[in-house]
Amino acid sequence: MTEIRFGTDGWRARIAEDYTFANLRAVAQATAEWMRGAGLAERGAVVGYDTRFRSADFAAAAAEALAAGGVPVALAAAPAPTPALSHAVLDRGAGAGVMITASHNPADWNGFKIKQASGSSAPSGVTDAIERAVPAILAGRRAADGGGAARAPIERFDPAPRYLAALRGLVDVERIRGAGLRVAVDSMHGAAAGLTAAAVGGGATEVRELRAEANPSFPGMRAPEPIAENLGPLLRAVAGGGFDAGLATDGDGDRFGFVDEAGRYLNQLQVFALLVRYLLEVRGERGAIVRSITTSRMVDLLGRRAGCPVHVTPVGFRRLGPKLIAERALIAGEESGGYAVRGHVPERDGVLSGLLLLDCMVRTGRTASQLLADLHAELGPHEYGRADVELRAGERDAIAERVAAAAPETIAGLPVVSRDRTDGFRYVLEGGWWLLLRFSGTEPLLRVYAELPSAEQVRRALADGRALAGVAS
Repeated sequence: MTEIRFGTDGWRARIAEDYTFANLRAVAQATAEWMRGAGLAERGAVVGYDTRFRSADFAAAAAEALAAGGVPVALAAAPAPTPALSHAVLDRGAGAGVMITASHNPADWNGFKIKQASGSSAPSGVTDAIERAVPAILAGRRAADGGGAARAPIERFDPAPRYLAALRGLVDVERIRGAGLRVAVDSMHGAAAGLTAAAVGGGATEVRELRAEANPSFPGMRAPEPIAENLGPLLRAVAGGGFDAGLATDGDGDRFGFVDEAGRYLNQLQVFALLVRYLLEVRGERGAIVRSITTSRMVDLLGRRAGCPVHVTPVGFRRLGPKLIAERALIAGEESGGYAVRGHVPERDGVLSGLLLLDCMVRTGRTASQLLADLHAELGPHEYGRADVELRAGERDAIAERVAAAAPETIAGLPVVSRDRTDGFRYVLEGGWWLLLRFSGTEPLLRVYAELPSAEQVRRALADGRALAGVAS
């Protein structure tokens, strides 16, 4: 029997191996049971899906299982990004949402994300309860109707119009539309295709779409994650085409990548710091800032300058989203390229992130590269790197033991000031720089992260981190 386990954002597995219709229906049935037990079933569920292989069919199967369990379902009529699904949950007053997606994972994966009524990712208390119910369902010991629930209806709907209206309420799209920018948008064959153009195209600003057609094989990339190694077409197009910026979204549209006018990729820590600086210094807003432990110390410096508290959480928007709500925070962000802002859903939104940075360029009259130069002029140089190490079966425990036993005095030539285990193994270095080793919650990977003042020091820190773990460089 398959063991169903939810990671930092949903259950994900390889299609036809563990991600099967039988397992999917069992997870959906368990979700219906949780909704009934929580008194949420009558409010209904919203089900959305991305452009992955058979995602539409998996979504229909999930909707059928929810409806059989007495939960009315609003099923998206076409692929839509995860933030649009989260917005629909909140907008319709639904009890929960289900998004069929494996986000940025490779093409042979799919997944099942659960959203709370607030639109945020379900916390571990919810997913643990669903996990516990699945074995009995798969073993045939639990009826689909929960012992008497009447079958509920399924309706079809389009989440895009209301979602786009919400984006227009957060950003002055008319100002961007009239600015005469040339913007390249790479949707990586994913679910956010066409939405940036729908929001700001049609005026003086020109939006050129790249890889906008759905293609579940995600050709030309390891996976639809908007990082430099997967964005070759966008980098080349911007570098040679006279564009002002390049925007990219991942497979389900909740992660974001940014390219400056010279075709240079800006890393996720730089982008988050730019968004924080824009909200604080350009829009003049104030409020708490929430960041994951893997995100830049530049955010701490910006918060301190503005008198805004910065809250640090473990990785995953199931942690950041609730903190964003509790603190009425201005913005929340994590190293994966996911950013959320106050007044929208407490969830990552790649399309909105791009619109905010375009608005920053228009309001300031600065190019993307100038905005980054301004940031570093204020805060000093900050360089970042991440290495992903694929794990073999049974290797994880041995690596964890090696790292837990290690006590390095220096990393990349800098003294180790402190260590913590908030999420993985984190080493704070002299000057506030850091190295972190943690296991991915969505893929069989060890991730090694570092932020230091030079690219060479980052390279040395990543090598030191791999050495601590005992994995080849």
